[in-house]
Amino acid sequence: MAAKMSPCYMALGAMRLEERVSSAAAVLTACTLCPHLCRVNRVAGERGFCRMGAQAVVASGGPHLGEESVLVGSRGSGTIFFSGCTLRCVYCQNWEISWGGRGVVLSDEGLARIMLHLAHLGCENINLVSPTHFVPQILAALLLALRQGLCLPLVYNTSGYELPETLAMLDGVVDIYMPDIKYASDRPGMLYSSAPDYASRMRVAVREMQRQVGDLAVDKRGVAYRGLLIRHLVLPGDLAGTAEVLRFVAGEVSPQAAVNIMSQYRPAHLASRHPPLDRRVSPSEVKAARELAKHLALRSISS
Repeated sequence: MAAKMSPCYMALGAMRLEERVSSAAAVLTACTLCPHLCRVNRVAGERGFCRMGAQAVVASGGPHLGEESVLVGSRGSGTIFFSGCTLRCVYCQNWEISWGGRGVVLSDEGLARIMLHLAHLGCENINLVSPTHFVPQILAALLLALRQGLCLPLVYNTSGYELPETLAMLDGVVDIYMPDIKYASDRPGMLYSSAPDYASRMRVAVREMQRQVGDLAVDKRGVAYRGLLIRHLVLPGDLAGTAEVLRFVAGEVSPQAAVNIMSQYRPAHLASRHPPLDRRVSPSEVKAARELAKHLALRSISS
């Protein structure tokens, strides 16, 4: 176990973070935050794939005890669920938020207040769920919160569908990257998530995340404070290409990568129209995935 460190953004400093805020805000006038590259002017009210405007939209924020144990600790992960998404997964369990955009529009100051409130409650970290399309707003809120004393690790909880240019804005800002690697190849990304280049983009993004933060590090309590934590949801009929995902992680990301193989898939939203997504994943499918991860000597993380 390594010694606990201060959050990355504290080392970066307010002045350099302010520079990131300015450059990120400019992207909103011709938005290229995600691989859809919509180039809409969100400041002027135009909407692209995510259907979001110039301000953050938050569905909920509070301590979350259902995340991985290394994030929850004894006080919970301070989770902020953003509305909208860069994917359209037909089996999304939170489709009212991700597809429908349900949530509250917040100013940068309002988002900063949520971060500070979660810190006041004693949460272990600030866990940003589906944050990609709100990176400029997050950076602006983080700067405000930093100036008011925020000093919790920042978790970037993402689908893995990212651009290197957006991740560059977060270099030295994010402490823990948590991508959910959905598919090993592009075709299921097109069929089930409206992302025809999902796997190609994901592979580049996850390698960049690893470069920025390295393998997952925990403190003496077993709570993560820096590094890469990969999620992978096992899908029915091996639609995700789980074996290829795990071999990619072990061979191209890190042989010591921390991976949570998730078994909780259930048919939701439009899944009934897309067999075999219309059934739950079987115990044997999950067992095979976990046995392969063990064979590859990946570091197993549980929820």
